Amino acid sequence: MTDEVALVPLHISDVVLNTIKEALEIEVLQTSIAGSSLAGALTAGNSQGFLVSPYTMDREINALRNAGIEVEKIPDKYTALGNIMMVNDNGALVSPLLSDKSLELINTFLEVDAQRATIAGFDIVGSVATATNKGALLHPHTSPEELKLVEKILKVPADVGTVNKGVSLVGACSVTNSNGVIVSENTTGPEMARIEEAFGFLEGYL
Repeated sequence: MTDEVALVPLHISDVVLNTIKEALEIEVLQTSIAGSSLAGALTAGNSQGFLVSPYTMDREINALRNAGIEVEKIPDKYTALGNIMMVNDNGALVSPLLSDKSLELINTFLEVDAQRATIAGFDIVGSVATATNKGALLHPHTSPEELKLVEKILKVPADVGTVNKGVSLVGACSVTNSNGVIVSENTTGPEMARIEEAFGFLEGYL
């Protein structure tokens, strides 16, 4: 998702659909990606548009474009872009697994400075971290050097934390944009406080 739109499964419940709309203040587009309901794992994007799995079907591409969304297929064998990219409107950190051709497309299509990196030593940067245009939340074992790189490339403050009572895969277990965050009901109060601080939602209370 971005600050404007979320891609959600075709058979999502009305309760979840309304929660996404209200909590994140965005429009939603129900679609499959590459015939799968895992839109979050198979796409990555910012306000410029979405990059998608090379296996995304033409009808899915057309549905996105007809809805006014720019979309391009990534020229790579690694297709779970949501798991291997962390991007906002300022920059992108991507897995070292991605090819030079993909890195060039990320730079030009999303209009960002993209750089290969790891988070907490993991290649799956999109699974272990998540970012908006206001902040970033990273795996609790993120090194000081990695944290500084995130802040430099994405141009937002970053912090470490967990969700769901200690789960470190903060990117895979949350959905975020500049307007809000959605996490599991199992996420504890202290975790929520860290999450809200990382994404700048506590500023009004300071």
